[in-house]
Amino acid sequence: MAIEIENGKTGFFATSGFQSDVSPPRLDLALKALAPEQSVPSLDAAREVARVARSLGGRAFLVGGCVRDALLSRQCHDFDVEVHGVPASALLPALSERWSLDEVGESFGVVKLHHLDVDVALPRRETRLGEGHRDFAVSADPDLGPAEASARRDFTVNAIMVDPLSLEIVDPHGGVDDLRHGIMRHVSNHFSEDPLRVLRGMQFLARFPFLRPAPETVELCASMTQDVLPAERLAAEWEKLLLSGKIPSRGLEFLRECRWLRFYPELAALPGCQQDPIFHPEGDVWRHSLLALDASVAMTSGLDRDDGLALSLAALCHDFGKPATTARGEDGRLHSYGHELVGAEPTRSFVLRLWNREKFASFVAKLVQYHMRPVPLMLENAGARAWRRLSIDVGRLDLLADLVECDVRATTPPGESPDSNPSLSIVRSIRGRILELSIEKKPPEPLVMGRDLIAMGLKPGPYFGPLLSECYEEQIAGNIADRAAALDFLRARVAGMSSSSSAT
Repeated sequence: MAIEIENGKTGFFATSGFQSDVSPPRLDLALKALAPEQSVPSLDAAREVARVARSLGGRAFLVGGCVRDALLSRQCHDFDVEVHGVPASALLPALSERWSLDEVGESFGVVKLHHLDVDVALPRRETRLGEGHRDFAVSADPDLGPAEASARRDFTVNAIMVDPLSLEIVDPHGGVDDLRHGIMRHVSNHFSEDPLRVLRGMQFLARFPFLRPAPETVELCASMTQDVLPAERLAAEWEKLLLSGKIPSRGLEFLRECRWLRFYPELAALPGCQQDPIFHPEGDVWRHSLLALDASVAMTSGLDRDDGLALSLAALCHDFGKPATTARGEDGRLHSYGHELVGAEPTRSFVLRLWNREKFASFVAKLVQYHMRPVPLMLENAGARAWRRLSIDVGRLDLLADLVECDVRATTPPGESPDSNPSLSIVRSIRGRILELSIEKKPPEPLVMGRDLIAMGLKPGPYFGPLLSECYEEQIAGNIADRAAALDFLRARVAGMSSSSSAT
């Protein structure tokens, strides 16, 4: 899908309708989630911190995500408390009389209440010293006013403050109105001092899909660079997009509008790479990839972290090979022969740059490399040997089947429900086949091992490997059904070896 961006306008979110028509929710300005009748240990502790601050002549505010979530009528679990008007020398001793404290930012006054989801901080000043992401001098300043203290937060919807005792809302940057109208807007030009905030915006839009980026925020983000950021910080934001995003495509479209795809050349090659409309009525490779990624959300919820991350990455990367392989054939139609093979290496490179985990990156690349195999096997009514061989090549056929389903759902014509895609019946057959063969999680275990050859009186040697491989191939082919048959096969082969030795 071609997306025009003119004069900084967010063209995708404004015009596409591609899962972007998400209405902002009604706000709960009464803050029922923070009301006195809500009695949970961490919220009770946050209120008590506010009473301590008041007894010392200061005032405490709930800040950040807990306030935003309360306005959205969402249950709050973690509470950030900012105490104004009380120096650390007075506040910390008073808090330590009531709780054990874990100091996480002693130099600028941040403590955690032990065994509670409560962070307590003082307002702080930050002075930029250089271009690096850690090149800041940070100091606590309890006398900063709410407007100045919150000016260094990322987005206005995260800069709203609430007195936990009176539930008075303090909103110096218009965050409530932005939340009401579904706008993600940076608080101030301090935003540009931390380029990681662009990726925070990416995952934030995916997690809160009713939000749309303000044009001026897109323009500011486009002027920033991720070059000074270490890979582990980038990966943390990508994980939030992929594992916590409700509609992750929204975050990636934001990156595109900010022109941040320039830092991810594998992604930058996808927009405008056209596909045969007969097989891909949804549009170009970029749109298809985003639809596949969105489809993965429903499948990752029951997976552990690494499996969910691998599947979502494979869904995003599965057609990385198409820009290099797409060409118009003699029949006049577009083809991308071998794109799954060509796409494996750019997938591995993309994942490795962010996560620096060779084995994990290779596994994601393997899912991409083999994502075109299951459907032909099913249509050709392939035998058990072919399916077992695929399980050896990939390892996790359950995740490969999930990836195939993401790919299928992403080919649904615009305006139709992915659930109605007729090709989903093939996916169901694939899942049934791998379950029937008990190869969904791993390949068949070898029925015999080297110790079985030793038990037959053989001394370990280089011939063990070929013998065991030959036996395993017969097992994969279905010619050996159980351990007893495998042992008989080995005995026969060993006897044959002995006869040959005697004849020699």
